Amino acid sequence: MIRIGGEPVEPADADIVEVERNVYSVLADGASYEAYVDGNEVTIGGVRVGFEVDDPRKFQRSAENTAAQGSASIKSAMPGKVVRVLVSVGDEVKAGQGILVIEAMKMQNELKSPRDGRVMAIEAKEDDRVSADTILARIE
Repeated sequence: MIRIGGEPVEPADADIVEVERNVYSVLADGASYEAYVDGNEVTIGGVRVGFEVDDPRKFQRSAENTAAQGSASIKSAMPGKVVRVLVSVGDEVKAGQGILVIEAMKMQNELKSPRDGRVMAIEAKEDDRVSADTILARIE
């Protein structure tokens, strides 16, 4: 997920090409822009804004998902397309094990199990388009 000024934003449907280090050519809605990236700031058309990118591939253990009982849901962090399902219902999984692969913004992101357990449900199949925060699997 991308955040600008702390607020989540949907990525634009744009063609983005790095033309030199930290300089990007952006084609969106029939217009051309040049974007300059400096750390966690981007300048487009003289306007400079800060941004954050939450990497859905990064395994983050939370107290809610590491509990020994109950179920843990694996959700899509951003809109995308399911390109691979790595497990089946009933499979035993370990914390950090890959469950699904989502393609978003031309990148493939492996979503991982937040804890040890058994796959109780897979809510998406390959080639499904999913929205942000869609529950894709449940681990118990």
